[in-house]
Amino acid sequence: MEFRILREDELQGWYDRELCEAFPPRERKPLDVIRELIAAGCYTLWGLFDESGVLLGYAGLWGQPEGGWVLLDYLGVTAARRNGGIGGQILALLGEREKGHIIIESERPLPGLDEDENAIRARRIGFYERAGCRGYYDMAACGSRFTAMTAGDEVDVPAMIAAHRAIYGNSRPDVKVPLGPEEAPPPAFWE
Repeated sequence: MEFRILREDELQGWYDRELCEAFPPRERKPLDVIRELIAAGCYTLWGLFDESGVLLGYAGLWGQPEGGWVLLDYLGVTAARRNGGIGGQILALLGEREKGHIIIESERPLPGLDEDENAIRARRIGFYERAGCRGYYDMAACGSRFTAMTAGDEVDVPAMIAAHRAIYGNSRPDVKVPLGPEEAPPPAFWE
């Protein structure tokens, strides 16, 4: 297997076939925004490929150069390969590269949501917990409430919050880090 950064000529296919299939519209950054972040040097899209060059899964990391922390913006496994350990494999490879300073946003199950949606959200949080991650605070992005998670036993939560805010910067009105228990997430900035 090969773990490498996706090439520019692979981005449109990845976006159309993978990201649009796996993530709801309100959670999808427009591809132009992702390309702008890549051009600015603060976004890397990793892919895990099999021996014949077929994409098995992917991860988007967003962070400021020299920032110390990165945000796991997207983690996905192609539909044909799900539930086979590839997501955990990608997370482990990223952990080795980033020395454990990865901020993960996982949507929270919420009262009043569809039972199936809440089950998916609980399953995602369980995946990260089995991988050694723990939730530290809630935050808002893309019109949704997330739990901010990371791996490790000794986490400097104020530093994590500061890095989380710095990654998004001040230009995103839909982001609130942290988000209080009674606060509602603002709508996604592209809606």
